[in-house]
Amino acid sequence: MLGWRTILVKCRWQRSSIFSVAILLWLTAYGSAAYGLELTMAKHLFDIKGTFNQPSDVAVAKNGTIYVVDGVNGRIQAFSPSGSYLFTIGRPGTGPGEFAFPLGMDIDESGRIYVADSRNHRIQIFTAKGDFISEIPVPDDNGNKADPTDVAVNDSGKWFFVADNNNHRILKFDIGSKKLVNSYGKPGAEKWEFRYPFLMHLHHNKDLYIVDVINTRVQVVNTEGKFVTFVGGWGVEKGQFFRPKGVTVDKKGLAYVSDSYMGVIQLFNITGTFHSVLGDPVSGGVRKFTTPVGLFVDDSMRLYVVEMLPGRLSVFSLDNAQ
Repeated sequence: MLGWRTILVKCRWQRSSIFSVAILLWLTAYGSAAYGLELTMAKHLFDIKGTFNQPSDVAVAKNGTIYVVDGVNGRIQAFSPSGSYLFTIGRPGTGPGEFAFPLGMDIDESGRIYVADSRNHRIQIFTAKGDFISEIPVPDDNGNKADPTDVAVNDSGKWFFVADNNNHRILKFDIGSKKLVNSYGKPGAEKWEFRYPFLMHLHHNKDLYIVDVINTRVQVVNTEGKFVTFVGGWGVEKGQFFRPKGVTVDKKGLAYVSDSYMGVIQLFNITGTFHSVLGDPVSGGVRKFTTPVGLFVDDSMRLYVVEMLPGRLSVFSLDNAQ
């Protein structure tokens, strides 16, 4: 079975004829100048680069501190709101505060940091300054080791969801007791079924957006375990994905989804219908990225985009997003 590592390797190295055809179709459908295509313009502010090795996710605290998962280096890096380096959390290893290929992360209202430590099969929790607080093991599934790729925590920090990639399930934990509360999902393509769930976003402590990679969609469910909607599907037209990886939702309720193969970010309304593609106000066309993965939009309508292979975090202003 294909896990996230195999999927990422394929994303990095394979440029098959299918992909070439997809690019051609996408360019035909979207056009270099995006004629007739709805665009949401994103003004580039700054980049952070040169210190990452295949970063995967980003989260921003209420005070503006930017945290980036620097997975291959086995650490989390923290930066100021203007992009200046602040400090590093962790190092490669298996002990408390150490990581083995961390992938996804989240932050609660108090600033505590939650990291999906994938190869150590656990979630680790830190203070805003990076001090280790605790860890919560993610249990096996009938003898198959857990592969946590992301964590989505509620604002109060009382519980969180975990995406268990290889076991095609979503787990809910109580943080105080460190106990598994519920398990959802199984392999498949129907409601509450997954094929390698990857990154997630919890919107207003209510709706959980889950990137369902090989099913090429985002599945939205609520915290009570009810299915809400699907976003996207396989294809190269607007509103479709070739290989979705990251998702976030802004304060207006628009969902942003990165497509690592196509190198674009698409926006969707709360109903899951296509809204627009992220655009470049300088060129007037679609803004292209290289292997975009994790996304985050803060309350100031700044969009943070992790590009895995260039090892870069790009920051944009979305002041005019509607």
